[in-house]
Amino acid sequence: MKTILFLCPQNNGRSVIAAAYFDHMVAERGLTDYKAASAGTEPSASVAPKVAELLEAHGFDVWDHLPWHATLDELQTAYRVISMGCDVSELAPGVYVKEWNDVPAPGKDLLGAWKMIRHRVGKLVDELASQRD
Repeated sequence: MKTILFLCPQNNGRSVIAAAYFDHMVAERGLTDYKAASAGTEPSASVAPKVAELLEAHGFDVWDHLPWHATLDELQTAYRVISMGCDVSELAPGVYVKEWNDVPAPGKDLLGAWKMIRHRVGKLVDELASQRD
C-alpha cells in the first residue's frame, strides 16, 4: 500500500480535507494500492468544526479524527509527502516534500481552501492513474 501523507500545521483543516477527498477519489478510480494519511507539525486537539461540517455536508465524517504529529518514520516511508504550510526540513532532512503552500488556511477562506484542495487532489489522482496505465 502506497501512502500519500498530507501535512498542515495543526492537522485540523487542510490535510484532513485532502486526505478525505484523496481516499474518496482513489476508491472511485479503483486505485486500491493508494491510501491517504494526514498529520501536522503542531497538532491541535480536534478537527476544526467548520471543516468537519463542510466535509459532512459532502458525505465525509471526520468528526472522530484526532490530529497527530508527523513522525520521521511516516515521512520517510510515505510514497509522497504533500505539505500545506509545514516546514519538515528539521524533522526529516532529505525527505522530498511537495509544497501546496498557496492553499489558504480554512479559518481565513474555507471555501477557497476546499476548492483548491479538491482541484489539486484531483490532479494528483489523475497523475497516479496515468502511471498505472
